[in-house]
Amino acid sequence: MSEQESKHIVLKTKDLSIGYRSKKNDTVVQNGIDLQLPQGQLIGLVGANGIGKSTLLRTLIKVQPALKGKIYLNDTALESITSNALARQLSIVLTEPVMSKNLSVFELIALGRHPYTNWIGKLSENDIEAIDKSIDLVNIDDLRERKCFELSDGQLQKVMIARALAQDTDLIVLDEPTTHLDMYHKAYILKLLQKLTHETCKTILFSSHEIELAIQLCDSLIVMTSDGIIQDTPCNHIEQGTFTSLFPTDLILFDEKTGSFRVKK
Repeated sequence: MSEQESKHIVLKTKDLSIGYRSKKNDTVVQNGIDLQLPQGQLIGLVGANGIGKSTLLRTLIKVQPALKGKIYLNDTALESITSNALARQLSIVLTEPVMSKNLSVFELIALGRHPYTNWIGKLSENDIEAIDKSIDLVNIDDLRERKCFELSDGQLQKVMIARALAQDTDLIVLDEPTTHLDMYHKAYILKLLQKLTHETCKTILFSSHEIELAIQLCDSLIVMTSDGIIQDTPCNHIEQGTFTSLFPTDLILFDEKTGSFRVKK
């Protein structure tokens, strides 16, 4: 039995088709998708622009309905999970700007405890402990009392990750977590996700255009191409030549020795 097979599968799909419904006909983006997201792994979702990464993520988090097939979260069909039960198993960090920037960092992170609080939203000792733990894990104690509008993009992204951690779910999904960040902070955020995966044993799935960083840091990569979706370890992807067909080769080439892309001369 392989290491992946021996681990609990937090999320899996069977013969999944994603796309858009209309009255006349469905627009299929990808079909026949079979994925497995084991516990305690950092998993990257990569592919060219417009290939359907956001569509896949929206389908996996129950924002967009699947055209066909099944999604299982902790062995339960996603479609049958109530909103509150889902919020206790799945937390999300999206690319949309934070609407409540007048909140303090502590207050924003505390929103992650909403699935557990009573109807008036009062924080219990357990809630405060979970918030403090997430602040420590992300190492942002110095930001605790700051207002969110005072933060840089990189600082705010760390706060949003801490909010997701405070929600204490088995699965955290992030859509383009390094958008608007410089190269250092792109690497910092993805390295932080790797660290959190190993320290908390949570499953973290993120979409990204930072393919070279994802190759270095992820346990597994889901690669979306026009021919289908392939999930494997970064090393196996390189050996099988998955990245060589990711972009048109008239301009972009993948160097298998260095695990990086270069412009064709």
